Amino acid sequence: MEQAKVAKRGYETKTVLSWAFYDWANSAYATTVMAGFFPIFFKQYWSAGTDVHTSTFHLGAANSLASIIVALLAPVLGSIADQWGSKKRFLLFFAVMGMVMTGSLGLVAKGEWLAAIFLYVFANIGFAGGNVFYDSLIVSIVEKKKMDFVSALGYSLGYLGGGILFGINVLMTLKPDLFGLTSAVEAVRLSFLSVAVWWAIFSIPIFLFVKEPKLHAEQSVAKVIIAGLRQLSSTFREIRRLRHIFLFLIGYWCYIDGVDTTVIMAVDYGLSLGFDQTVLIKALLLTQFIGFPAAILFGKIGEKLGTKTGIFIGISVYVMVAFWGFFMKDQSEFYVLAIAVGLVQGGVQSLSRSFFGKLIPEENAGEFFGFYNMLGKFAAVLGPFLMGMTSLLTGNARYSIFAIIFLFVVGAFILALVKEKNFHGAETG
Repeated sequence: MEQAKVAKRGYETKTVLSWAFYDWANSAYATTVMAGFFPIFFKQYWSAGTDVHTSTFHLGAANSLASIIVALLAPVLGSIADQWGSKKRFLLFFAVMGMVMTGSLGLVAKGEWLAAIFLYVFANIGFAGGNVFYDSLIVSIVEKKKMDFVSALGYSLGYLGGGILFGINVLMTLKPDLFGLTSAVEAVRLSFLSVAVWWAIFSIPIFLFVKEPKLHAEQSVAKVIIAGLRQLSSTFREIRRLRHIFLFLIGYWCYIDGVDTTVIMAVDYGLSLGFDQTVLIKALLLTQFIGFPAAILFGKIGEKLGTKTGIFIGISVYVMVAFWGFFMKDQSEFYVLAIAVGLVQGGVQSLSRSFFGKLIPEENAGEFFGFYNMLGKFAAVLGPFLMGMTSLLTGNARYSIFAIIFLFVVGAFILALVKEKNFHGAETG
């Protein structure tokens, strides 16, 4: 009887909230570390005395390296997790890796940019690798017609949770004496540790309350790996055969590059233009709190107007933001752009995840989302590297904007060719 009620409304509340709170947990890393303090601390503290364009190249290369590693691992691990029914086990492994490496960043001394890069790469692997299995769990907790809303709920909680801790961390750096700290440097170091602790505490619900059916538990590790690799090969052939899935992945690969690059390189771009770091941090904080209700709104847009329409709206805003960013001169304009990005960032990400979830077979969600995350990470290889290389070669970071615009436009064009049908051929709506 209870199962019938759950099926009728499309999800079980405790399970959905427990799943969504992992976004609350790990988004603290995306905000405080990736988008916020790491680029600033890396450029001004760990790379003290290094040319600004060289440090930008180092940061772009670090993001690219982490993305390559995750991209190569994601489909294989996803396939094995499907065979073993062990998505949560892999999620735990990568999450713990991310927590430990993030906390360790606070121990890196001034000028030790190589050590900072090493820890940052593995923290990124933990963050992104865990998301492969977190994303794939969505197909087992909610039916397809509610997937837009639930996916958006995860991103919205991520914006709120990440924004709250980021706000505390920003206050720590601006007013270190209020927290009994001696300097902003000590505050940033403590911020890295706070992210690790936050990530750990709020990850607990997903491991306690999100259930995952066990598959092939009697098989040995070797047999599971072999079966997983065979299934991976089969899935790759299936993706090539299913034109709508194949086209979506290529289009997603292009436009999500622009989204991810905007997230991880925005502060560095502002610093390269000579903007004050306090303005940049406050703008990022503004993005987080705008992103909380905006992601929920995009979930409703997906349900009412169609998932593709919602994605197109977000991409269009990103293109306008990029053009404005090229001509931006006053640092106050960064606030306006932050608001615009906050309105669409979570929407593009959440609707892309739910759109793909509607297209794929549930029983192979891990490996299909492995391909999904693989392409997302390979996209993040290109964007930061192009930005860093362009800045290094031309001495003008503004020109790198055009590469991002191109990727948005190409991605939108390919997405327009995708028919909104799921794996079984039914319309997704």
